[in-house]
Amino acid sequence: MENKRLPIMCPSCSQPLDVTRLTCPGCETVVEGRFGLPLLARLTEEEQAFVRTLVLCGGSLKDVAKAYGLSYPTVRNRLDAVIARIKELE
Repeated sequence: MENKRLPIMCPSCSQPLDVTRLTCPGCETVVEGRFGLPLLARLTEEEQAFVRTLVLCGGSLKDVAKAYGLSYPTVRNRLDAVIARIKELE
């Protein structure tokens, strides 16, 4: 099965999307309603990858810099940008 990325923005008007239906693949139970996406799911793919790398590096910006092949200040600036984005989404 191909790993498809969950769309987070409407392709027509660019508004954030809501989840309206969840289905259990085991028993086929369906839950319907209007559910907002979790905050981290609303980050861009690049921002999510950065957060994932940060977590896998145990929070060490030095290790993130090494993983990306970037300088520490550049990684710090990216972290600051992700922090600002999360604050914007809250």
